[in-house]
Amino acid sequence: MASPTSPRLATSLCGIALRNPVLAASGTFAYAVEFESIVDLANIGGIVVKGLSREPMDGNKPPRIWEAEAGMINAIGLQNIGVRAFVKDKLPGIRQLKTPVFANVFGNAIEDYEEVVRVLDGEEGLAGYELNVSCPNTKHGGIFFSNDPVLLAGVVSKVRSLTRRPVIVKLSPNVAKIDPLAQAAESAGADAISLVNTFISLAVDARARRPRIGNNYGGLSGPAIKPIALRLVHEAARAVKIPVVGLGGIATGEDAAEFIVAGAAAVEVGTATFWDPQSPLRIARELDAFCAEEKISRVTELTGTLRLN
Repeated sequence: MASPTSPRLATSLCGIALRNPVLAASGTFAYAVEFESIVDLANIGGIVVKGLSREPMDGNKPPRIWEAEAGMINAIGLQNIGVRAFVKDKLPGIRQLKTPVFANVFGNAIEDYEEVVRVLDGEEGLAGYELNVSCPNTKHGGIFFSNDPVLLAGVVSKVRSLTRRPVIVKLSPNVAKIDPLAQAAESAGADAISLVNTFISLAVDARARRPRIGNNYGGLSGPAIKPIALRLVHEAARAVKIPVVGLGGIATGEDAAEFIVAGAAAVEVGTATFWDPQSPLRIARELDAFCAEEKISRVTELTGTLRLN
């Protein structure tokens, strides 16, 4: 019987052992502990918590979510309780979990990332960090960290200097070419990269002549973005030597297999958890069944096996 803890699925990411390569993505799984009563957290490959900032953030005005034809548009606005409240109220519960938990970190200046990591690095219970660089650098005229290799390298190298924990850099797809960003993250000391974040999008109410999202624009995720995400993961995996974590529209085990074949060492599941909180476990079971059907003894054998025409 397929299982999320099958030996076929055992792998590692940045030296951290994972029961399976299916992680819950940031922004979709709260701070992990909220799901204890409905999901067997011990058998998830890993969990990336909701993004953390220096101070609490209220997020954007509603409406914040709109269901698109083949996905979801969100403009939550990175609402979170702030890093110090996270350490006080959430981290004690996270320490009891038997699954690796990564803290997602973001900010609008390098100093913001620096402060959040300084606070977290003095605490036990985290496996590593995922840096959300899809933020405007307010000290450099609002240029997004994710769009500029120099700014990106600056924030990655600063965080790298502050911690021995693995640093994963989450890249945005809203760029002309992914290779130089992936390479900048690698050169600055990233242990892995994850991609993709959401695509900037717009939903319109034609009768009201207004956007359907309170913040006007939002981020598109879900099945609609999977083909583009696959292409970007493949391009990034060919451009760097560090592991790539793939995400973007993964809803089934075969979806996960596609990302792994394209070059991903692991995957993250996000939007699917909104309609099925247990989707990371289900997808891992389906991935195990896929490996069995394909006579794959270890899921790692699939990584980067895509043969281009």
